Amino acid sequence: MADGGDFYSRDRPENPSLEEDRPRGGGPEDPHQRGNWPVWTIVIGILVLFVIFTVMFG
Repeated sequence: MADGGDFYSRDRPENPSLEEDRPRGGGPEDPHQRGNWPVWTIVIGILVLFVIFTVMFG
């Protein structure tokens, strides 16, 4: 029977560290996610609605 190190190394390629086939995002080519509103947009929208309701019913 072969030694422990030789047993596992005979089927391995020369360079066993392969390039990752599914890179984990974050690159510049990543499309921007849609559907996520920034906080400042929501705050401005609430303020605009508050001013409109104040003018109409005030």
